[in-house]
Amino acid sequence: MPLKLIRQDITQIKCDAIVNPTNESLCPSGGTDAAIHRTAGPRLSEACRKLGGVEIGEAKITPAYALPCKYVIHTAGPVWQGGAQNEQALLEACYTHALELAAQKKCKSIAFPLISSGTYGYPKEQVLKVAMRVIGDFLLENEMLVYLVVYDKTAYALSEKLFADVTAYIDDAYIDMCRMMPKQRVSVPPRMNSALSRLDSSEEPEDVVFACEQAPDNGADLEEMLRSMDKGFAETLFDYIDAKGLTDVECYKRSNVDKKTFSKIKCNKNYKPSKVTAVSFAIGLRLNLEETNHLLNTVGMSLSHSSKFDVIIEYFIVSGNYKNIFDVNETLYHFDQVTLGV
Repeated sequence: MPLKLIRQDITQIKCDAIVNPTNESLCPSGGTDAAIHRTAGPRLSEACRKLGGVEIGEAKITPAYALPCKYVIHTAGPVWQGGAQNEQALLEACYTHALELAAQKKCKSIAFPLISSGTYGYPKEQVLKVAMRVIGDFLLENEMLVYLVVYDKTAYALSEKLFADVTAYIDDAYIDMCRMMPKQRVSVPPRMNSALSRLDSSEEPEDVVFACEQAPDNGADLEEMLRSMDKGFAETLFDYIDAKGLTDVECYKRSNVDKKTFSKIKCNKNYKPSKVTAVSFAIGLRLNLEETNHLLNTVGMSLSHSSKFDVIIEYFIVSGNYKNIFDVNETLYHFDQVTLGV
């Protein structure tokens, strides 16, 4: 199942488990920790006292009590000290051990905050990178829906070069589109030119009737045309999976698509996905621009320079910088676009 980036109060998320970023004593001190205890009620504190604390990087689990989930997984994150005190390894351990506990409890969904990014001072953009990498690696081997809760866009501090490159690509695409627009006119037979020219004059225009050219009869009937139809989305998708040498599991995991959705596509050759789903597969399969539009064309879609979402996707495909779908999502989020995955 996929990783979803969301802006929401973690205490209100309906899932199997939420992760509480706490301290070694498991005594709430503020921030998300205090909010979770406040919503769960006093029994959560009582349960934490019985656990006898938790080591930095480790995780322990309790019932969720009044929270809209089953479990609270408590993990103690590292305090940021400049990055030279093993902070990254300890932060990775927080996410890894929380995911392992959730798997042991057979959780199907879990919500994480950006651990240590509050009063502990760990730079948010670095926490985000660690979280996405660890969660992404976990999801390659496990089935679970993971929410990563981000309260503001400061976590999405794109590198200056990436931001500049994407911004320039968007600007160039819109400039090219504007240059093309005056040329994108319906062609008309020469005999209509005089009538059309009068529309630009000060004279009262006459009615102009556009006659449709009749298609030549090539002897093709409807049944023959239907037999020669192109493949649909599902068949084309599985052709690309085979061509790229991937298994089905590798494909839907790399595409950030859940197993249920993938099964629907596999069982229904007439399945018509949303554009986001189709693009998610294109990125997961690492299709080039021509292949991406071919896949989209099977459901009557294409990438357009009139859409910022489409232009950003095109940038990553053309640059070849799309080995990780979460990197694409980070950029989409930064530019206020819908992220990929189902």
